[in-house]
Amino acid sequence: MSKKVLIVGGVAGGASAAARLRRLDEHAEIIMFEKGPYISFANCGLPYYIGGSIAERERLLVQTPQGMQDRFRIDVRTHSEVISVDTHQRTVQVRSAERGLYEESYDELILSPGARPVVPDLPGNNHPLIYTVRNIPDIDRIKEKVTAGGGRSAIVIGGGFIGVEMAENLKEAGLDVMLVEGNPQLLAPFDPELAASLAQEMQQKGVNLLFSQRVQGFRSTDRGIGVELGGERLLTADLVILAIGVIPDTAFLQSSGIQLGARGHIAVNEALETNLPHVYAVGDAIEVRDYVHGGKTSIPLAGPANKQGRIVADRIAGLDSVYKGTMGTSVIKVFDMTGASTGSSEKTLKRLGIDYRSVIVHPSSHASYYPGASAIALKLLFTPEGKVLGAQAVGYEGVEKRIDDIAVAIHFGGHVSDLTELELSYAPPFSSAKDPVNMVGYAAENIVAGRVQSFTYDQLDARIPENSILLDVRSDLEHRGGHIPGSISIPVDELRGRLNELDPAKKIWVYCQVGLRGYTASQILRQHGYDVRNLSGGYKTYRQALFVPADVADGDDGEPGNEGQSGNEGQREKANHNSPLSFIQETAPAPLVPAADQPLTVDHELDARGLSCPGPLMQVKKSMDKLEHGQTLRVQASDPGFYEDIKAWAKMNGSDLLKLERLSGGAIEAVLSKKTAEQRNSPSSAVTPTAAAEDPASTMVVFSGDLDKAIASFIIANGAAASGRKVTMFFTFWGLSVIRKPERQSVVKSKMGRMFDLMLPRSSRKLGLSRMNMLGMGPKMIRGLMKSNNVDSLESLIQSATDQGVELVACQMSMDLMGIQREELMDAVKIGGVGYYLGQASQANHNLFI
Repeated sequence: MSKKVLIVGGVAGGASAAARLRRLDEHAEIIMFEKGPYISFANCGLPYYIGGSIAERERLLVQTPQGMQDRFRIDVRTHSEVISVDTHQRTVQVRSAERGLYEESYDELILSPGARPVVPDLPGNNHPLIYTVRNIPDIDRIKEKVTAGGGRSAIVIGGGFIGVEMAENLKEAGLDVMLVEGNPQLLAPFDPELAASLAQEMQQKGVNLLFSQRVQGFRSTDRGIGVELGGERLLTADLVILAIGVIPDTAFLQSSGIQLGARGHIAVNEALETNLPHVYAVGDAIEVRDYVHGGKTSIPLAGPANKQGRIVADRIAGLDSVYKGTMGTSVIKVFDMTGASTGSSEKTLKRLGIDYRSVIVHPSSHASYYPGASAIALKLLFTPEGKVLGAQAVGYEGVEKRIDDIAVAIHFGGHVSDLTELELSYAPPFSSAKDPVNMVGYAAENIVAGRVQSFTYDQLDARIPENSILLDVRSDLEHRGGHIPGSISIPVDELRGRLNELDPAKKIWVYCQVGLRGYTASQILRQHGYDVRNLSGGYKTYRQALFVPADVADGDDGEPGNEGQSGNEGQREKANHNSPLSFIQETAPAPLVPAADQPLTVDHELDARGLSCPGPLMQVKKSMDKLEHGQTLRVQASDPGFYEDIKAWAKMNGSDLLKLERLSGGAIEAVLSKKTAEQRNSPSSAVTPTAAAEDPASTMVVFSGDLDKAIASFIIANGAAASGRKVTMFFTFWGLSVIRKPERQSVVKSKMGRMFDLMLPRSSRKLGLSRMNMLGMGPKMIRGLMKSNNVDSLESLIQSATDQGVELVACQMSMDLMGIQREELMDAVKIGGVGYYLGQASQANHNLFI
């Protein structure tokens, strides 16, 4: 006798159960109820229809009711909502748009009602401009609002997967977007230091972020809809997307006797059976076993739902399939980046009170010598004995396949040593001989074996400075470019020869850029008897974890009650009310970027990262000389002075600077176009033969650190400035002493830097004379003569020069060589390279070398 099987709900769980059951049992009577018009659609693809990645709406429809009937002989009843279940009589009550209210009996019942978006009980929560994202009709309404011209701005509430995907795709659709999240980070399955990378990517792509803010209500405004936050803040936009989570759609089961969890999820066993016979449940509405720890959890993902539907069909057809649990393996696209995770996060392990260890590595996505490699941040969590508990990764390429590898290891109870032994496919365009999964395994194995002690960025606050040393083993140049406060610098290559600088009675906390050099330093120190630990993930992870979204201020919407507020609210008067979204972002001056309708064509690439001034400009010159007229060069450099240098170089050489932008991580990117000789000499060119005459300017190189020459320099500079000239003074080598601060600054120097520090005068007050110095008596005599003859002192001349707008520029290369840091120079001083000086000199008709 054939069975009669009712399925409540379609999409992933219900539709897969129906199709699998038909394949196993040709004679079963299968009826599927769906309260909406669509039984099987790509709900994970809905946001991408808004952004245009999925251009055709029909691509979202996986299967139609007629298709299910034709291929699988399934009775699909749409617009039919099951409103109650009688498990004693084995019937369901159905409210149908076509048949009205009726009952249907069953032999076996499969519940796949899914989850519905959370709509908070707040004032105005039924506003017509509030949208949720669950099904095709929902996304149709949003698409109509966006494409009809009624939506130029959007506020997305919630920073989970749906919220982030909707924010990205609304931005791709051309809207101004703000995402408001109640927690201090996006994407709860990720730990903060990895989630920060994804948040930074969103911000850099133009999505405004507001964290740790709770919505208080909604109201209509003259601009659309207002979102009320704490402190009487008000944000306004044309539409709001609610994406603060989902809850199981199980209210119709309350009186059925079917056991529900604390949050309304259906309780099931490994056979996906409920507590009552002949009733199964699958999908987002069920409570399942946590595969890693064995407890109860609920994870609304399409992959598990499809597997569960298949297993239930097997059980009904007499097969002994079971569902062993969910690890929560997931992946998300965030503009150009990818984030993926599997197993437990650090937050989960802390909540459960489970002892664990962690490690972060930053390997390349593929062989670094093959073009296009990018870094992956990969975090592994494991027990002290080495059992793998979870992993997360973010990056631009190869992220998800590494997490998939680790998910397989977790499924089979893998140990960190198993990761080191995995034989994974390798060719330079795709991976490295030591795959990132092998690398994180090696790092974890060292911790488990006790070969290294590690610490994490969030444990730095627990360090006691009195009995420990924070040691940066990167190069001096890297240290000067940014370091953890309180650290000293000893490059790893100098460490063996400088052990005497470290107190063996103190604990050594070591860090480098990503952790690798720190590990090497740890081994050196450990084998010399030091108590040492290494920063997991290095300075790169530390810096990333400190990311905080740029301040965002909401605009005054014209209604009362917005005055006298602190923080961002006080910036409301600055808001551009012509903007379609009434919030602003305080940022640095806008970079030079091409218009959206004028895409750049790049003919040649130059990577000058790692070169110090004037290296980048020299490489630019060589590359530009090889170009044909009209061709373009894209260059990336890491030298801090390059941002100003390349502007001056382009102007001096008559090249078009098409793009100039600071990139994340400190790199600077410029795109230049080579002009013909005729174009360079044309009246519209940046440099014309009469430029200097029309705008008189003076430049001087101050090479000397002698008092008399410094005085002469500033007398000339003040005179030139007073006559209306633009004056640039370029201080190099010994001349840097003139513009040093008199107070000793708290900076860390290399051995060579300390030597120069002893040799160089500290500020203009300590300068000696070029002749007749007489053990310091000469400078005092000259200063006395100047005072008696009413000549301003050198310090007054310097102040007068800055007051008149004289530009003081310190040579970046000289600073690097002599170990002088920005903090040691006067506040008015600008940092530049030889390219910047030459650019200024090309516009001047008066040049001096002193």
